[in-house]
Amino acid sequence: MHSWRIFGSVALLALASPAWPQATVPLPSRGGPAQTASATSALAKRVVAEGKVPGIVILTGIGAAPPRVVAEGRIAVEPDAPAADADSLWRIYSMTKPITGIAAMILVEEGKLKLDQPISDFIPAFKDMKVLVDPAKDLTSRPATRPITVRNLLTHTAGLGYNIVTKGPLLDEYNRLGINPAQVNALMEPGMRAARPKTLEEFANRVATLPLIADPGAKWSYSIGLDVLGRVIEVAGGMPFDQFVNTRIFAPLKMQASFWTVPQDRARILATNYLSPGVAADAGATSVWLQPPSFPYGGAGLVMSARDYDRFLHMLLDGGALDGARILKPETVKLAMSDLLPASVDRSTLAQMTADTGAPMGFGAGGSVYLADRPGGPGKGTYGWAGAAGSVGWVDPVHKLRGTMMINSFSEQTLKRETSQAVYADLGR
Repeated sequence: MHSWRIFGSVALLALASPAWPQATVPLPSRGGPAQTASATSALAKRVVAEGKVPGIVILTGIGAAPPRVVAEGRIAVEPDAPAADADSLWRIYSMTKPITGIAAMILVEEGKLKLDQPISDFIPAFKDMKVLVDPAKDLTSRPATRPITVRNLLTHTAGLGYNIVTKGPLLDEYNRLGINPAQVNALMEPGMRAARPKTLEEFANRVATLPLIADPGAKWSYSIGLDVLGRVIEVAGGMPFDQFVNTRIFAPLKMQASFWTVPQDRARILATNYLSPGVAADAGATSVWLQPPSFPYGGAGLVMSARDYDRFLHMLLDGGALDGARILKPETVKLAMSDLLPASVDRSTLAQMTADTGAPMGFGAGGSVYLADRPGGPGKGTYGWAGAAGSVGWVDPVHKLRGTMMINSFSEQTLKRETSQAVYADLGR
């Protein structure tokens, strides 16, 4: 559950913003007496007091119990910013990926998709893919040895890249064709949008014109696979991708604070996203998320509250249903949260990316999967992923535990690990 490095272009930002204070204006602790004695409460108080983030929200739940909320600070550094709470809105970036993965599993359960079905059945442009001979040298390519499948898109094994990790001539092509399915702020968006395809269909078709970095199924490589999967979902599901997610996941789970575009009347509770402790990357009041994106980004497109993400995780923990609404059968949830990686895949990059978890990792439907228990930490089968702005969410079937932590800071990446440690310390008590 480790987030990748933030978009390389974002590091070039130098926006004027209020200096990050050592502590935000004091707020009362929220969560009651039990919160005061907990490791999660102590962590939240400390990081706000130290000025690492202006505010933080941590939700945890055991079994069928409602979530326990730990919230400290405010959603921005300004003294009149609203308090951070379970209903504040946060950019979850790659925490979108498990939601897209589960959307695909709905169609797998219905027989409209098969895990090992070629995606060219839904996007014909992917029928005859090429693979780079030497990615560092040039774009010389050869025919791929096998087709890209739904499984490959779910697990980052399609041979696709990402403009935050891809290098060399292929990165130049990604940038030229606008293969940048994410948004950062209103300042950068016009330039990114000018190159970016205007529809999900066009995006997928452009991706299909580019060579792969490896044969499908050969190598785990963090990628735009979940974005391409959004197009597969809308073709197989018979409706626009965002509409499918909204109607098949958000509406039945009563996730009423989950947005591809944040309504203007919610702007006040949208947290400011920080590039570093001194620089605001995207203020809530003027956020790029207040305008519709070029198309819905299945890899990094959602803004959500911690309460809503907890409901999504609670559904998974309860075997696919919550409060009478069934999203998936228990066996499909178990499959989604299992290691779906092809047997012969090179996992070395995944191992490097998740090294701080302290356990061997596989990959399921859009999220990582623990392949063994970590003593004093997550159990085998723990499934989840993190976002580029520091947030994280996971489900631990062994401990019947779900956890969500929300912040919005590109530079604060250690809180994911610290939150996990605090949550399991509290569980051990």
